[in-house]
Amino acid sequence: MTEAEHRKPQSDEARGFYDPEITSEFALPNGLAVPRAVGGEPETTSEFAVPKGLGVPQAPAAEPEGSAFTVPRTYSAKDAPPAFTPPTGIPVVSLTKDLPWQDRMRTMLRMPVAERPAPEPVAKAEDETGPAVPRVLDLTLRIGELLLAGGEGAEDVEAAMFAVCRSFRLDRCEPNVTFTLLSISYQPSLVEDPVTASRTVRRRGTDYTRLAAVFRLVDDLSDPEADTSLEEAYRRLAEIRRNRHPYPTWVLTSASGLLAGAASVLVGGDLVVFVAAMLGAMLGDRLAWLCAGRGLPEFYQFTVAAMPPAAIGIALTLAHVDVKASAVVTGGLFALLPGRALVAGVQDGLTGFYITASARLLEVMYFFVGIVVGVLVMLYVGVQLGAHLNPDEALSTDSRPLWQIGASMLLSLTFAVLLQQERSTVLAVTMNGGVAWCVYGAMRYTGEFSPVASTAVAAGLVGLFGQLLSRYRFASALPYTTAAIGPLLPGSATYFGLLAIAQSHVDEGLVSLSKAAATAMAIAIGVNLGSEISRLFLRVGSAGKRRAAKRTRGF
Repeated sequence: MTEAEHRKPQSDEARGFYDPEITSEFALPNGLAVPRAVGGEPETTSEFAVPKGLGVPQAPAAEPEGSAFTVPRTYSAKDAPPAFTPPTGIPVVSLTKDLPWQDRMRTMLRMPVAERPAPEPVAKAEDETGPAVPRVLDLTLRIGELLLAGGEGAEDVEAAMFAVCRSFRLDRCEPNVTFTLLSISYQPSLVEDPVTASRTVRRRGTDYTRLAAVFRLVDDLSDPEADTSLEEAYRRLAEIRRNRHPYPTWVLTSASGLLAGAASVLVGGDLVVFVAAMLGAMLGDRLAWLCAGRGLPEFYQFTVAAMPPAAIGIALTLAHVDVKASAVVTGGLFALLPGRALVAGVQDGLTGFYITASARLLEVMYFFVGIVVGVLVMLYVGVQLGAHLNPDEALSTDSRPLWQIGASMLLSLTFAVLLQQERSTVLAVTMNGGVAWCVYGAMRYTGEFSPVASTAVAAGLVGLFGQLLSRYRFASALPYTTAAIGPLLPGSATYFGLLAIAQSHVDEGLVSLSKAAATAMAIAIGVNLGSEISRLFLRVGSAGKRRAAKRTRGF
């Protein structure tokens, strides 16, 4: 080969860039010389490749991927804090079995999931399988729905739901309760998908007999010796739903009238005032039932129910009857004030359920506004007709301790009937209400303490005794506390505030209404504090003291 032939550029075929068998449109055309990259870089690239000439700072050598058990990069054994596990070991959580299930479940709910003690293993046959998880969660939600609709606090509802799940060996459960929504999630293990179910509470009704039956069902499910099956639990739950209220309608209407009459005696009324307040409350109760039958919301039911007592009081004033008309109106208000919802709302707030507490207190505000509208309408009509209503008329009541103690016990008894309590609990709550009024009267009239402080102490004793009675009977504390706070409700302060507003004395009216609000908060906080004191000094079966959230410790 000559030197010219050596210098002649080789053809594409000789260099391997052309293959006559290639017929695709992606083949390189004949005569096209593609320059090779220097350094042996690959010819292929993409939009994710770093452009040529762009200097990207290189990260330091990557550390091998770690795990949850890998020592952190910043960890130094020399400067490490003391070991997490103390030399004596971690104390084992021991739950006393003879305590009420509320205390045991509440203790575990306040623990992290990883620290909760697992249920004790139970030996089963090879062919024996437990109930389906969705059915257990459905039963749990149905029980929680009855408790929440009956006025139970959010924490106790969560404790009941957790107890039902643990009774069927579902230990990794997380119940969640809000004002109208219940949900529960169960995760078998860290590597399995969770199962979640929810239920909405659309209708509420006060029936403490049904509430006590649900508590007994949860207690039997939590008792390992009872061995209650899932089908048996469903059957009992259906019976609880079908059971009728323990008291007929005419008994409830009579109890509403007697409650108003007893409340009028507490604020200085006589026999005529007792009868007038009783008639006004009974008429208001019947009008409220009529509105409920027509499907009107509860706001309008409270508005209509507040009008007859105010109208009767104004009529007695216009007729120049020598009675305390303000006591008639005050007695009628006692039968309408939403003390149960107020106590439940404040209790939820104090135990950390702020969404549920806000919803309950908003419900109380709407009920209270409905009462205000009904009373203000009648007071305005009475003022226009020339009725001389004196805001200071009943502020100085005569000291009649025996009459007032008897009236307070009658008020608590009738309140218990209105709440549809079991007959076996009526006597206990009546005595609890009488003790509360004795403490309030001794501090308010004899010791001359402020009404708010006297109310708070009396309500604290109500909560303490109610919690002790509920622990003795392994039942809910609501039937023993709600009716007992009836004599302490701020009916007179509410009426005088509304009367002052109706007579264009807005400043005085707002001051009186603020006193009523302070008294109501004192009742709710006192009841909750009494319950917490009883749990503080009684063993709850946990390791050490009951833990609180870190946010309550100042950091």
